[in-house]
Amino acid sequence: MTRVDWTGGMRFVGQGTSGHEVAMDAAAPLGADTAARPVETLLCALGGCTGMDVVSILRKMKAEPKALRVEIDDERATEYPKVIEKLRLVYVVTGNVSEEELKKAIELSLAKYCPIANTLAGVAKITYEARVDAA
Repeated sequence: MTRVDWTGGMRFVGQGTSGHEVAMDAAAPLGADTAARPVETLLCALGGCTGMDVVSILRKMKAEPKALRVEIDDERATEYPKVIEKLRLVYVVTGNVSEEELKKAIELSLAKYCPIANTLAGVAKITYEARVDAA
């Protein structure tokens, strides 16, 4: 079970089954700007989920990355509830990884393994770019 507690102002602290806390707050003047916004937390979770998949898949391909960064841009509706309509993920890897290996790992993550990406794909169009930087 995941639990989210209000700790005053507009600050909330969530805790999942791992026991680790996730702090969230609103920007001023509603909140005190002490933590990430809930949508930022969701996008970070997406990046972490698909990023972990990509690293794991690349390792199974014997293509060990030295570094991986996932940059995420979102487009939201202009009217409330301002749902996320489009997501663009840019995967930047450094190491002995080919662009073909990286693309295969990303596609497996987005289509099969990452539950967050697959949930969001039901409401948002997800596109990606793969980039291999020289080490």
